[in-house]
Amino acid sequence: MNRNVIYLLTILRILVGWHFLYEGISKIIAGNWSSSAYLAGSKWIFAPVFHWMAGNAGVIQVVDLLNIWGMTLVGVGLILGLFSRWASAGGALMLLFYFIAYPPVPGYMFAVPMDGSYLWVNKTLIEFFVLAVLVFVSSDDLFGIDRLFSRWREEKARRPIPVFSDESKKGLLRRDAIKDLISVPFIGAFAYALYKKDKWDNFEEKLLKVEGIDANSSATLLKFNYSTLNDLKGQIPRGIIRYTDKNGQPAQWEISRLIMGGNLIGGFTHARDLIYISKLVKTYHTDEKVMQTLALGEKCGMNAIISNPAHGRIFQKFKHEFRSNMKFISDCGIGNDFQKGIALSLASDFDALYCQGEITDRWTNEQYDDGKGNTVAQHMELIRQGLEEIRRHGKPAGIGAHKIEAIKVCVEHGLKPDFWVKTCHNYNYWSARSTVDKPENADYWKGKHQQGLDWHDNVFDFDPNETIRFMGTLKEPWIAFKVLAAGAIHPKEGLNYAYTNGADIVCMGMYDFQIVEDVNIALDALDRAKVRTRPWIA
Repeated sequence: MNRNVIYLLTILRILVGWHFLYEGISKIIAGNWSSSAYLAGSKWIFAPVFHWMAGNAGVIQVVDLLNIWGMTLVGVGLILGLFSRWASAGGALMLLFYFIAYPPVPGYMFAVPMDGSYLWVNKTLIEFFVLAVLVFVSSDDLFGIDRLFSRWREEKARRPIPVFSDESKKGLLRRDAIKDLISVPFIGAFAYALYKKDKWDNFEEKLLKVEGIDANSSATLLKFNYSTLNDLKGQIPRGIIRYTDKNGQPAQWEISRLIMGGNLIGGFTHARDLIYISKLVKTYHTDEKVMQTLALGEKCGMNAIISNPAHGRIFQKFKHEFRSNMKFISDCGIGNDFQKGIALSLASDFDALYCQGEITDRWTNEQYDDGKGNTVAQHMELIRQGLEEIRRHGKPAGIGAHKIEAIKVCVEHGLKPDFWVKTCHNYNYWSARSTVDKPENADYWKGKHQQGLDWHDNVFDFDPNETIRFMGTLKEPWIAFKVLAAGAIHPKEGLNYAYTNGADIVCMGMYDFQIVEDVNIALDALDRAKVRTRPWIA
C-alpha cells in the first residue's frame, strides 16, 4: 500500500476513534445519561422496536451499558490501533443502529436537534462507511499496536534465524516500531483536551454556586431535551366537542383540556412595548424547533393547537413527517375576511375552524366601519354563512372573541357555534391598566373607540366578571385563551382561574422548555377545579 495512503488511513482511524472515545467518556462523566429519550423519539419504520426498548427499564439498562462502554472501547481501539478491525466492526454496527433510528429520509423528521441539513446522507452514515472500509483493511497495513504486536510475534517466531545482519536494517525496524506507536501522542492530546474541558466545566459550576447567582434565571445556557418527560405527572384528560360530519350525522371530537397556542410559533408575542421580541421568537422557532415543540406537546397528552391559516404548511409537514394525530384549529384570521380565512384553512386541511376574535369584536361593534357599508346584522350573516361552510366540510365550527359584548351580540342573532373561543384572565398583574382611561389620551382613544379599535396590548379580557357570568349561561364548550394575559400571569394562577371559572379547555402558548411544567400545573389545576359554578360542557 502506498505510504501516504497508510498515513491518511491511520489518521482517519484515529480521528473517528477520538469522536467515539469522547462520546463514551462524556456519557460516563454525565452520570445520569440514558438512551431512552433518544429511542422514544425515533419515527422511521423501525420506530416500534426502538419505542419498545425505550419503554422497558431492563432493556434500557443494557442498551445504555452497551452504548457507553461500547463507544469508549471502540474509541480506544481505533486510536491505539488495538484490535482495530474488531473495533471498526463494533463501531460500524453502532452507527448503523443510530442511522436507522434517525435517518435523514424525506418524509421523516428528527425528534432531536440537528447540526446541519441532510438528505439521505449524514455524518453517521459517512462514519459507518469509513469504519466498514477499515474492517477490510488488514491491521498489518496501518500503523498501530496491532501492527507492532504482529511484527513482534513474527520476529519472535524467527528469532533462532538471524534476519538482519547490518545496523541499518535494525534501525529501520526501530523506526517502524515508533510509527506503530503514532497514536500515543493522540492519547496524550485527548487526555489534555479532556482535562482542560473538565477544568472549565468545574469553573463554570463554581461560578453557579457563588452566593447571589441564580443558575435558573442568570445568563446561563440551560439545556432542555426530552429527558424532562421523566418529570411528567400524567397525561392531560380530554373533553368532547360535538359537531356534524360531512354526512350530516352527529359526531364528536375528543380534545385535551389543555391545548397549545400558535402565537409564539408565528411571532405574535403581545410583548407590550418590547418591539424586538417578535423577531426573536420567529428566529427561535425554526421548522425543526416548531416540530420538536409539537411532538413534545403531543407526548404530554395535548392533541390540538390553535393557530393561523398562515401556519398550515408547517402543520401539515409535521403531520406527515411525524405521523401525528395532532388536530389543528384555525382562527381563520386573514385580515378582516372570515370567508377568505375559511378558504385558506380548508386548503391547508385544518381540523376545526372558527371566526377569529378580532373579527368578531369588530363586526359586532355598531361603530365599526369595514369600508363596505355592512351593518352588524350583515356581519352576523357573514359569520352564519361561514359556520355553515365549515360544517359542509364536516369540521367543527366556532366563534371567538375578546369582548364579552361580542359573544352576546352573536347569541342575540341566533348564532350557535360548536364551540366558543373567549379570553379569560384576571387583573392581578401590574400592567393591567387601560390607556383609554388616561385623561391626557381621551381624545385619541375616543377616535379609536369609534372604530372599534380601543384595544391595547396589555388587557385581553375587558370584563372578567361578566365573562365568567355570561359564559356560564352558554351550553357550548368554551375554549379559554389569553389565560396568562400574554405572559403577565403565572401559569399556576392563570390555569386555576380559567378552570375554576368555567373554561372547558384552555389554549396556552408554550415554548418547548415550558411544556412539561405547564402540563403538570394544568393537571393540578384540573384536580382543584372539580368544584366549579359552571358544569363541564365538553
